[in-house]
Amino acid sequence: MASRFPRIAFVGSGAIGRYYGALFTRVGENVTFLMRSDREAVRRLGLKVKTPYEEFTLAKMNVAENSRDIGPCDLVVIALKTTANQQLDALVRPLLHEKTVILTLQNGLGSDEQLAALFGAERILGGLCFVCVNRTAPNEIVCLETGSVSAGVKCLVGDDLAALRWKKLVWNIPFNGLAIAAGGITTDVVLASPDLAGLARDLMTEVIGAAAKLGHSIPLSFIDQQIESTRTMGAYKPSSLVDYLAGNEVEVDSIWGEPLRRAERAGARVPCLKMLHALIAQVTKLRLSRPD
Repeated sequence: MASRFPRIAFVGSGAIGRYYGALFTRVGENVTFLMRSDREAVRRLGLKVKTPYEEFTLAKMNVAENSRDIGPCDLVVIALKTTANQQLDALVRPLLHEKTVILTLQNGLGSDEQLAALFGAERILGGLCFVCVNRTAPNEIVCLETGSVSAGVKCLVGDDLAALRWKKLVWNIPFNGLAIAAGGITTDVVLASPDLAGLARDLMTEVIGAAAKLGHSIPLSFIDQQIESTRTMGAYKPSSLVDYLAGNEVEVDSIWGEPLRRAERAGARVPCLKMLHALIAQVTKLRLSRPD
């Protein structure tokens, strides 16, 4: 059967982009990756993907250094870090034709509105990835937990994208944040500490309360579900921690800053989130300012 999207481009080829792009490629879709780091390694060696259930290698992948070399596509998947969103117009516009669909898989809040303002709301789709994926080598991706997405890219569809984004923040805000603020620790270490685990619960409660103020109902039982699913991840490094340890810019504003602003405008009490945002902003700023 012919694909609905004959030509697909992935903008942002880190762990998430490579993982989902590899799944598309594996089933025969025509995928090109806009890839800057590791491009030559992937061209030469292909891409190895490991999941809890299987391993496979794509010996050949279409990779490009710039959008103009790719040209107009039918589906553009945005897996770029939000810290690079000032480049969206230059990166995405050469990939568009009149009917191109843009799917964003970015973290946090604000990217949907930014893309809609740049390219028109009628072509924007929002997606969230509840998945644990790390890039462990220039040509290797390891998926520790497939979450709500399975091989073949089966997706869960929701009616309210904003509510789903807040639901993801229930996990992202505490675990990405505490992993950095507590000195560069993995999620199992967070949960092993009664104080940090308690703070994670407090942060989750605040996020759920903020979501409620904005009209998005998330049951408090979701907290226990997230804690238990996190236990199964083992010594997992959240994506923000990976960026922090590598000396890269962290998505501070989209994951903590914008949710904090929206929560406070809605009248939600979020003292733990406010404190965590201040800590993350400071330690990441200091990290980036250190000389090599």
